[in-house]
Amino acid sequence: MSTLAPRVVIVSRRSELDELLARHSTRGAAAFFLRERGRDLAEVSARHDALTAALTEVGSAIPADWRRGHVDRADLPRFLFAPEDVVIAVGQDGLVANVAKYLDGQPVIGVDPEPGRNPGVLVRHPVAAVPGLLHARGDGEERAMVVARLDDGQTLHGLNEIYLGHPGHQSARYVLTGPGGDRERQSSSGVIVGTGTGATGWCASIARERATAPAMPGPAEAALCWYVREAWPSPATGVTQVAGRLHTGQTLELSSESERLVAFADGLESDALQLAWGQRISVGVADRRLRLL
Repeated sequence: MSTLAPRVVIVSRRSELDELLARHSTRGAAAFFLRERGRDLAEVSARHDALTAALTEVGSAIPADWRRGHVDRADLPRFLFAPEDVVIAVGQDGLVANVAKYLDGQPVIGVDPEPGRNPGVLVRHPVAAVPGLLHARGDGEERAMVVARLDDGQTLHGLNEIYLGHPGHQSARYVLTGPGGDRERQSSSGVIVGTGTGATGWCASIARERATAPAMPGPAEAALCWYVREAWPSPATGVTQVAGRLHTGQTLELSSESERLVAFADGLESDALQLAWGQRISVGVADRRLRLL
């Protein structure tokens, strides 16, 4: 019986030039739009060309007898990944986080189409490294992930962080239950629960403003940090539980006292869990981990 050849799935997102042309139809109109804002179409075109060249070179590096696929970031919620897939994310670091939530152990290769422009924390390989990585496919580096579980059985995974709160980041009302079981009714602009990978992003910006911020976990550490944003003290709402850490087996629970709250991961607001009044959601360390080559 023949063995099914691996499938390489390339993940990318539309370039800024693609988005400008979708909005303004022509390069001339896009150039005028940018010029009015002190920017130059040449810069945008150069970045588009760099991404296009990287995608072409990555496609050429896939062995001829392997299967292949390509998915845009916007279509990730509707794409079905197979267990034998090898995923190549070509773009910014955030693209790896965007795809990680839809994977379960498949190896991911992060390719930087513009070396020196991106931090390169997750897209840490040049295009030239792809052929060797496809054939080596070692164990790679495992990174911890965060999971949210709604009381109706729905789940949501994230590589960087999960946001819980009002969809417009306005005041959200809920009851927060900490890992020790203490309950507190709160009104805030949301709760952020992040991993060690996300400790350089949204969580870091919050932690810098707090003298008593908990220590950030490492990327591979099975631990999370959490923060309540702008908790409002009032006779009915408290501010004693506003930050902490979660370890394996511990959860942070939120019970909604608003008509509509959401939970989304890694900035992908279009793929969110919805909480009605009275629904509960718990967040903790995920069993699933990202396998980053």
